[in-house]
Amino acid sequence: MAATTSIKPFSPEETRRILDHLQQPAIFLNMTCSWPVLSWTVEHLSGCLGDKLVRFRLGRKEETNAPVFETQCSYEEAKVAQFLSWTQGQFGTDVGPFSKYSHSEYWAYADYKYIAMLFHDQPSMFEDVKWSEFGFEGRNGRESTLWIGTEGANTPCHLDSYGCNLVLQVQGRKRWHLFPPEDTAKLYPTRVPYEESSVFSQVDVLHPDLRRFPAFQSARAHVVTLQPGQVLYVPRHWWHYVESVDPLTVSINSWIELEMDDVARVSEAVAKTVVFAIKSAQSDDNTDNWLSPTEEEKASHDENMQYVNLAVRACAQRQQTQSPRDTCRVKRDSSGQIKKNRACVWNRAPFSVPFGPHLISVCCQQEELSLTQKHLDVSSSRNCTTGSDAESRSTSELTVKPHDGSHECRSGLTQSGPCDCGRGTSEHSSEDYKEFKHTTITTNDLLGCLVHPDIITRVTELLLERHMGNHRNTVPL
Repeated sequence: MAATTSIKPFSPEETRRILDHLQQPAIFLNMTCSWPVLSWTVEHLSGCLGDKLVRFRLGRKEETNAPVFETQCSYEEAKVAQFLSWTQGQFGTDVGPFSKYSHSEYWAYADYKYIAMLFHDQPSMFEDVKWSEFGFEGRNGRESTLWIGTEGANTPCHLDSYGCNLVLQVQGRKRWHLFPPEDTAKLYPTRVPYEESSVFSQVDVLHPDLRRFPAFQSARAHVVTLQPGQVLYVPRHWWHYVESVDPLTVSINSWIELEMDDVARVSEAVAKTVVFAIKSAQSDDNTDNWLSPTEEEKASHDENMQYVNLAVRACAQRQQTQSPRDTCRVKRDSSGQIKKNRACVWNRAPFSVPFGPHLISVCCQQEELSLTQKHLDVSSSRNCTTGSDAESRSTSELTVKPHDGSHECRSGLTQSGPCDCGRGTSEHSSEDYKEFKHTTITTNDLLGCLVHPDIITRVTELLLERHMGNHRNTVPL
């Protein structure tokens, strides 16, 4: 029986090829049944980490019309055992710094914890995570991060500047709200607070303020509740808001590097330089807490310009020294879409992503996002989980047909593969909110224009063109 459960629906090579061709979020099932990391519950981690202190982010459980950014949270360092006691209401035991917070009023989140640092003295634990089975040879827990949270713990809606993302749910469930890169303008991007490699949305996607952000009503939300044992693939530059929906959750993720990250690093260096230059200037309207706590220190302008030059040179060198073999890799454009490459033999052959019982595309939603909506849950009947996790699952709203991989969308239409429906029209029309008001342009208004993704992309292109042109045209006098 044990041998049967270890059979995977896709080989590492097949999985890697699937990932190279996926252009929308998707969930892999039955790929992690034999992974030891599935035993990493909060209780298990409490024993493994012992007296080590872990930094937790705490936020209030309250409904607002604005995201709860890291700059608005409280932070405490505590043992995982103290965190566990606090979540269980064991106030007669040692709950450490959590004694200052009511569990009914606050959520807690140990997020972005690098496993390599957390278990530096227990390197054998790295092998519990087996991303090599997804086609990334040698990748394990050393290149992964750990997330431990309570119900309500969330990551504000954002996109990652670099790579794509693989996320394994270990304990409890997390609900993901994803939006395609093409909807970036509708998400109202901002770099305040500034966090390297993260572009935040100004919108509270669960309770959007449509007076301030009317375009959000037409953003195409793809919502899925990730179950233990499942792996979610998040493509490059897809926006995502993530929230824990069970009393305790544990997940593991790994960001996968992509070729276009070289250009993205130039863009990120430019954005950082502009943000730091503008926000470091003294003015009456420039006193907000703009730097994320995840940033260790405020870099000087000289340091940021050095970073820009290093990123430009590295990107240009990569483009000049690209080997012929690189032409046979899957190429994507700036939005993450696959570019046709006639030089590659296997790319000429048509490839159909094998959606079905083991691979499910995340469908877009047609209903307004709200706490009272019915969310998309993947059926738990095929998951690699046991115990209370399996008992707590809700009924799936995604019907998977075992042979052709089609599924029934919320509109009742049957889709084959990815769904391309749009969000429905909100009961609030943007016409209702068109009021002309003359308002003073603030420092953050100006900054928002200067670091708008379209502007940063163009500046990046100009810098690379100038560098490449200067390199070609430099001749001795």
